[in-house]
Amino acid sequence: MLVFDTWQYFVHRYMHSNRYLYRHVHSWHHRVVAPYAFAAQYNHPIDGILIETLSGAVAFFISGMTPGTAVIFFIFSTIKGIDDHCGIMLSWNPFHVLFGNNTAYHDIHHQLKGSKYNFSQPFFVHWDKLLGTYAPYTVDRREDGGLEARIEKKSN
Repeated sequence: MLVFDTWQYFVHRYMHSNRYLYRHVHSWHHRVVAPYAFAAQYNHPIDGILIETLSGAVAFFISGMTPGTAVIFFIFSTIKGIDDHCGIMLSWNPFHVLFGNNTAYHDIHHQLKGSKYNFSQPFFVHWDKLLGTYAPYTVDRREDGGLEARIEKKSN
C-alpha cells in the first residue's frame, strides 16, 4: 500500500503541475464534475498507464507479493478507488473508518478550489501532509438534504 500510494501521489501531483500533461491527459479524469463511482476509472489511457498500471507493477515487484496476493490487492485497490469517487460519505463504511483518504477527502481534490490539494490516493494521506498539499475539510449537512465536503476555512 505504501509503495502504491507513493507512486500514485508523485505521478498524480506531477500530472497537475505539468500544464501539457494536465491539459491533454489528466484533465479527462477531472471533466466529471459531480463525483460518481465509475468516474474513478474515467481517464485518458496514458493517465491509466502512468498512474494506475505502473503503480501496481512497481508495488508488485518491490513488495514481492505472490500473484494470488496481487490479484486480491488490485481488486481491493480498484474497489477503494471507486468508493473514493462515489460521492457518498457513510459513517459505517469500512473504507471511511480505516482510511483517512476517503470519499470526502477525494471530493475536495475534485472541487475547483481543491485541485491543487489532496493528491494522495487511494489509501493514506501522509504525502499530502508531509509535502504541504493537504487541505483540511469539513463535512457539512446541506439545507436541502445530504452532506457536502468543503475546504475548511482558515480562521484569522
